[in-house]
Amino acid sequence: MKKTIIYIITLSIIGWTTLTSNKIVAPPLNDDLSGNISISGAFALYPLAVKWGEEFKKLHPHVQFDISAGGAGKGISDALAGMVDLGAVSRDIYPEETKKGAFPVAVAKDAVVAIVNAANPNIKDILAKGMKKEVFANIYATSIYKNWKQAGFSVSAPIHVYTRSDAAGAGETWAKYFNKKQEDLQGIGVFGDPGLLQAVKKDATGIGYNNISYAYDSKTRKQLAGIAVVPIDVNENGKIDGDENFYGSLDDLIKAIALGKYPSPPARELYFVSKNKPQKKVVVEFLKWVLTDGQRILNEAGYIGLTKDKLDNELKEIQSGGK
Repeated sequence: MKKTIIYIITLSIIGWTTLTSNKIVAPPLNDDLSGNISISGAFALYPLAVKWGEEFKKLHPHVQFDISAGGAGKGISDALAGMVDLGAVSRDIYPEETKKGAFPVAVAKDAVVAIVNAANPNIKDILAKGMKKEVFANIYATSIYKNWKQAGFSVSAPIHVYTRSDAAGAGETWAKYFNKKQEDLQGIGVFGDPGLLQAVKKDATGIGYNNISYAYDSKTRKQLAGIAVVPIDVNENGKIDGDENFYGSLDDLIKAIALGKYPSPPARELYFVSKNKPQKKVVVEFLKWVLTDGQRILNEAGYIGLTKDKLDNELKEIQSGGK
C-alpha cells in the first residue's frame, strides 16, 4: 500500500512538472517565512488581493494580511505615507507620485464597464445598439443628454447618472475613455464599487460603471441580477455586431479584453505600489509569488493576466529596483 501511494504521488509530481514547465514558476519560498503585509486601495484589486492573500497564507501560515478597500486614491496616498506596505491602484501612476517615490508593480489587468438597470424601459434597444463613445461623453461629461431619447433610444425617460464619490481608479479610467478626468464626470456621487452597483440596481433609469469583478458573478460567470452591462459600439455603426457582442459571460469578456477587442481604456493594468523599492522580505516574496504562481487564479477570479514579457520585466524591476 505504501509503495502504491508513493508511486501515485511521484506520478502526480511528474504530471505537475509537465503542466507547469511552460509557466513562470517562482523559486520555492522558505517555510519559515513570517510577518505582516498591509494592503489598502482600489476596489478593483480588493477581491483579487484577498484571494492572493488566502492562497499565499496556505503556503506560509505565519504570514498575516491586513487588506482593505477605499479607492485607488487612498491606496496610493497610504503607500506614499508609509501607512501600508502596498497600495492597490487601478489607474496610471502620476509623474508627481513617481517623484515622491511611488514604485509600481503591474500585477493584473481588468476593465471598467458601463451598467444600467435591467428594467430600463430601453433595455432591448440598449443591448442591440450599444453606446458610442460620444454618447457616454454626452451623458457623463457634458450632461447634454438628460433623457434616454436624446441618447438615441425610443422610450423617453430621464437619465439618472451615478459616479464614484471617492478618488477611484474606475472613475479615472472611465473618464479617460472619452478624454476626461474623474473630476469632469457629472452625476450623483456614490462611494465604492458596491455602492454604485446598488444605486443603479435600485433605479430603473439609472446608469453607472463598475469594475468587471463587481458586475459579474465569479461563480456563475454571468452578469449580476438587476443590472445589464452596456455594450460599447466600438466601430460606431449604430449596432452591436457579432465581434462586439461578448458581454454575456465573464469568460467571454475576459477573452475580448485579452484580445484587445474591448477598448483600452476602459481596460487597464492594475498595480501594487510601494514607497520606493520594497525591502521587507515578506513583501518581496509575496510580490514575486503574485507575478509567478499567483497568476494562475486570475481568470477564475475575473481578471486578465499580463504577458510573459511584462511579468518577466516586473520581476526584474523588483529584484533590481530599476524603476
